[in-house]
Amino acid sequence: MRFRDRRHAGHELAALLRERQDAGALPDPVVLALPRGGVAVGTEVAGALGAPLDVLVVRKVGAPAHEEFAVGAMAGDGVPVYDDESLRSLGLSEADLAPVVERERAELLRRERLYRQGRPAPDLRGRTVVVVDDGLATGSTARAALRALRVRDPGRLVLAAPVGSPPGVAALRTEADEVICLHEPAAFMAVGQWYDTFDQLTDEEVLRALREHGHP
Repeated sequence: MRFRDRRHAGHELAALLRERQDAGALPDPVVLALPRGGVAVGTEVAGALGAPLDVLVVRKVGAPAHEEFAVGAMAGDGVPVYDDESLRSLGLSEADLAPVVERERAELLRRERLYRQGRPAPDLRGRTVVVVDDGLATGSTARAALRALRVRDPGRLVLAAPVGSPPGVAALRTEADEVICLHEPAAFMAVGQWYDTFDQLTDEEVLRALREHGHP
């Protein structure tokens, strides 16, 4: 299974989620997309479910001098969630990552201010929260998102993505009430390999999606 782009992936994912909604499994839903890539997928999902779209900003915590290698992630005002195996293999402690965390926290807050435009975060108490991303690799960003949301007392916490690595998806089943992933290829190497077009979204595209599909 391949996807032309994130919109196509979102359309396919939305069809399965709509079936779950029709079966009564997704009452009173709100869709929280992980920017930026997850927003294009989440837009299709929100439209199909008749649900408002919002965002949850998540930032990866990269290893010092190798920032492209994520050893953890954080969302909202939650504490960073680390991959213990990665920390051990690199000989790193959480204290070693403090400067990286401080920098990423500042960027997280900047993006939240930009995307929210003064709007408060949605009240999730008792609602079905559908967390959407464009793919699940190690699952570190999704794990941080789910843990940050769990303390906000949702009625049901669902993670949805078009594609994911089998180990990453399996690990996240203990964090969400339900994980919905269309494609779990054994030969998974990166999310982008399953898309014909995988261009980076811009902040303006995120803002446009929120204006069109977000809370009034």
